[in-house]
Amino acid sequence: MAITASMVAELRAKTDAPMMECKKALTEADGNMEKAEEILRVKLGNKASKAASRVTAEGVIAAAVEGTNGALIEVNCETDFVSKNEIFLSFVNACAKLVVGHNPADVAALSALPLSMEDFGPTVEDVRKGLIGKIGENMSIRRFKRYSGGGQLAAYLHGVRIGVMVEFDGDAVAAKDVAMHVAAMKPVALSGADVPAELIAKERSVAEQKAAESGKPADIVAKMVEGSVQKYLKEVSLLDQVFVKAADGKQTVGQYLKSANTTAKGFTLYVVGEGIEKKVDDFAAEVAAQVAAAKGA
Repeated sequence: MAITASMVAELRAKTDAPMMECKKALTEADGNMEKAEEILRVKLGNKASKAASRVTAEGVIAAAVEGTNGALIEVNCETDFVSKNEIFLSFVNACAKLVVGHNPADVAALSALPLSMEDFGPTVEDVRKGLIGKIGENMSIRRFKRYSGGGQLAAYLHGVRIGVMVEFDGDAVAAKDVAMHVAAMKPVALSGADVPAELIAKERSVAEQKAAESGKPADIVAKMVEGSVQKYLKEVSLLDQVFVKAADGKQTVGQYLKSANTTAKGFTLYVVGEGIEKKVDDFAAEVAAQVAAAKGA
């Protein structure tokens, strides 16, 4: 029996299984929808659809550089255990290379790019869904940053949880050192002028409240506030931070780069799960809820 695209789509809608897996199951079942669904349940279980609602706050940062093009990507999963899974790591690295090579506009565009692995495909999204079924955990591509401005690129990964990419002109060793500094000190911008206005406003508000409590004259309070804001800008700006490897404990990153005839043009810092609310499981409450549900049944 000929397997049509509409049959594949129908089975996919029912099972949430990857497209190619649906096609294989329908072929094996000679077009019998119920039998094909049974084949998929045996092979993948209900894992993919059940896992899709679970929080993915763990994961991996990966980097890929090809000449002056590069990418940093974060792909999340549910547990630290899966973030060490070789298949999952291969998927993340494959996605990073696809970003470099194809310049997708966003995660949706990346998900539609061609990829085949572990018998899943033909797109990134199909592989993602297939791996959810195979590994039994939800996983999601969260974000990526692509560089293609023609500058040199230095990437640094601290394990799989912190990733940095620095765009620079000059010495590669100095740039790598600065990438390591970014991972350690986590600046929010290249220079004080690049710090987001909302962060400065927040810091100014805190400084004003503290200064107001001092009971000093308004002109002194204004100077105290401005001093606090300037101190904050130096603390969070890469070029103004004291370099972690500074022998004298005073040399800034900007001074270090100048001594190495190197210019930092920009950087990206990704920390796994940053800003994602982690669900804390209360085992006792979960058991109590199950008991209550059983009694009500």
